[in-house]
Amino acid sequence: MHAFDRLREGPRILLVFSLVAALAAVVATFWLLFHYVRPAPPHTVTMLTGAPGGAYALYAERYREALAREGITLVLEPTSGSVENLRRLKTDPRAELGFIQSGIAHEPDSSDLMVLGSMYFEPVWIFHRLEVPLERLTALAGRRVAIGATGSGTQLLALQMLAATGLAASDIEWLALGGEEAADALGEGRIDALFMIAGAEAPTVRRLLAAPGIELARLEHVDAYARRIPQLTSQTLPAGTVDLAGPHPPEDVRLLGATANLVARADLHPAIVSLLMLAAREVHGQPGLFQGAGDYPALRTRDLPPSKLAQRFIESGPPFLQRYLPFWLAVLTDRLLVSLLPLIALLIPLSRVAPALYAWRMRSRVYRWYGELKFLENRLHGTHDPHTLREDLAQLDAIEEHAHAIRVPLAYSGELYTLREHIQLVRRKLLERSANT
Repeated sequence: MHAFDRLREGPRILLVFSLVAALAAVVATFWLLFHYVRPAPPHTVTMLTGAPGGAYALYAERYREALAREGITLVLEPTSGSVENLRRLKTDPRAELGFIQSGIAHEPDSSDLMVLGSMYFEPVWIFHRLEVPLERLTALAGRRVAIGATGSGTQLLALQMLAATGLAASDIEWLALGGEEAADALGEGRIDALFMIAGAEAPTVRRLLAAPGIELARLEHVDAYARRIPQLTSQTLPAGTVDLAGPHPPEDVRLLGATANLVARADLHPAIVSLLMLAAREVHGQPGLFQGAGDYPALRTRDLPPSKLAQRFIESGPPFLQRYLPFWLAVLTDRLLVSLLPLIALLIPLSRVAPALYAWRMRSRVYRWYGELKFLENRLHGTHDPHTLREDLAQLDAIEEHAHAIRVPLAYSGELYTLREHIQLVRRKLLERSANT
């Protein structure tokens, strides 16, 4: 290859290499952003549910059904209750979310956790046998009382209520029983009373409300308990709720209760948070014994910092894309937008120099030949050898042939015609020198 051809190929190879490198950099950047800045949501999430037969387990099943419709598998793990749920969310990386009773978590627990919302009112149900009158908790002194399983929020709150009444744990014969096990013990007469914290829809609660020989306690001084134990509020269970024909209960019963909060690890994928909030609205948003339509989910606890995404959902509804697109399509679109935005921000300043680069590229198709023309013209002044002059004319013919093959837009035709004139100028000089040798 002639030296001039090698010089011509250099810029072209450099340009191609630069374009390939730039394209590779863009693709690599997009891949990194797509997979690491906004990774895909997991297909499996683990939820801590509480004791079998309780409201936590019942609601968790409904969450599992809702998430399954969107292709997400919700793995449910039974626990003893809120206290264990909180401990495992803090220490077990496999546990990603669970129900926690208000008042259980505190600010020191907030570093790795967030609350998605208060989901429903869960009353403190105090059931007792008919032969054990119970209007004040002091009547439980010396009695056999199930105060909830170890690790449950029921046990913690039961001890708080007893302490507020002036009873120590040693003043009663307490048993660490909860859920169906405690209900069985009460029905069989092995205990005199039990504490249970659960939603009104819990099967165990429904069973006890309808059980013969068992009564729901009608405590005095309900408001005083609510003042002394901040996480407690009061609600009224209307007469006839269980059985209108009876009616049962025969009169309104004021109940103390806390709120059940859905708590998640702070690193839970945002798309899963949005999907959980949609499920929460479906599961908890309907009217019930203690709530009106749309009362839940809500943010009624300050135990843990709220999820900003969940807070926006409660205030404004689901994210824009999830309102109009299926879940996975909305997630994919969101990831693409997040990945493309930095590239768009990079391309905006590049677009300002693109016209200049384009003009340089078009002119370079013409200007690259001037180096060879200049070389031929300079060599013309120092040689009279006929053989060298014939070589130079042959090289000039090759340059002219390439010049005729150049394609440029009309706006750059002036430079192309000027090149052709300069080729003819050098040709005339070469022919004159050849004629004089």
